[in-house]
Amino acid sequence: MSEVTWLTQEAYDRLQAELDHLSGPGRTEITARIAAARAEGDLKENGGYHAAKDEQGKMEARIRQLTQILREAKVGQPDGAIAGVAGPGMVVTVAFADGDEETFLIGSREEAAVSDITVYSAQSPLGVALTGAKPGDSVTYAAPNGRDITVTLTDVKPYGA
Repeated sequence: MSEVTWLTQEAYDRLQAELDHLSGPGRTEITARIAAARAEGDLKENGGYHAAKDEQGKMEARIRQLTQILREAKVGQPDGAIAGVAGPGMVVTVAFADGDEETFLIGSREEAAVSDITVYSAQSPLGVALTGAKPGDSVTYAAPNGRDITVTLTDVKPYGA
């Protein structure tokens, strides 16, 4: 089962424009570069040809990735995005035990390109731990190094509010 990716309209439009470019003019450009490099002769020692083929492979992978993201994307906020409850589409502020605070969006990394705010995935350990929490709640999650970290949720508001 696939995960729904929540995107703002701006992020959706940006990804759609990137997909349109890569699958249209981008493919035409790379095909022309490959043909030009092929015309130079011996393909075994043709660095331009191999570089263009590598770039074509990366571009096709990005096209597949964008197609999947856009197919599974929902524009707006999740149905459960209730003010005061942490989850996808919400900007949260957490306090760490040492007194440091951090504010970030629980959402898709695709939002990071169109936002000045730090974005944590809802599937990340911290995102999972915070989902459903309310201000004042303390949650514990496992950091990548294996340590358990406890944070206290201090504020929750919808993204863009």
